[in-house]
Amino acid sequence: MRSGVLKTIAGAVLVTALAFVSGCATVPPEEDPVLIKLRELESRLAQVERVLENQGLVNLLAELQQVQQELGELRDQTETLTFETDAARGRQRDLYTDIDRRLNALESGSPAAAATPAGEEGAEGQPAPVVSDRDAYKAAFSLLEEGRYAEAGEAFSEFVATYPDSSLVDNAQYWLAEALYVEREFSRALSEFQRVVDDYPDSRKLPDALLKIGYSHYELEQYDRARSALENLVENHPNSTAARLATQRLERMSGEGR
Repeated sequence: MRSGVLKTIAGAVLVTALAFVSGCATVPPEEDPVLIKLRELESRLAQVERVLENQGLVNLLAELQQVQQELGELRDQTETLTFETDAARGRQRDLYTDIDRRLNALESGSPAAAATPAGEEGAEGQPAPVVSDRDAYKAAFSLLEEGRYAEAGEAFSEFVATYPDSSLVDNAQYWLAEALYVEREFSRALSEFQRVVDDYPDSRKLPDALLKIGYSHYELEQYDRARSALENLVENHPNSTAARLATQRLERMSGEGR
């Protein structure tokens, strides 16, 4: 009797289990809650991976732009050193040439010729050596470094007129304007900075020229034009050092109610 009851119960459990398994097997995959949850998780994971991938590209692009900006600033900072090195080499070369010329003159018995300084006209009226654009630029820049701004401005103006095809002409134009700005000749400086923008739109000095255009308008109390120029700089060259300075000036103007 007891054995029969147990067999009956076991049979009922078996039938129930078979029915459950049979029921699960008959549920279509698109209605299976487990499969639905798995597909949802896979979709969310794919979205997260795409976001992470895109964010990585954005960060990489930002880092690349920062490196390019720092490289441009480094080039500007090493400009003076480059010209000083070139000028030193030129002076050394001229010195060797002069010594050799004097020795040859002494050996030939012509002391008058030996005494003629290098780079000046000789007894026969020979012209002085032609000055290269780099030497002319360095000479003008030296005047600027010495604080001889009026002379530096004239030298850079002459450079622009003499070497219009030089790779340094845009820099010379900028420093010409800068010399005028330091001398507080803001109207003249403004027009010369504008020439950098108009004549040399690809120059590395363009953001700096735009900044000084804004500054010049400010000094001339043309505050609307100053704000417009500075905002234009920030918008078009947002990653430049000049843009950061422009932002500071704009904040100052806001504080002054201008």
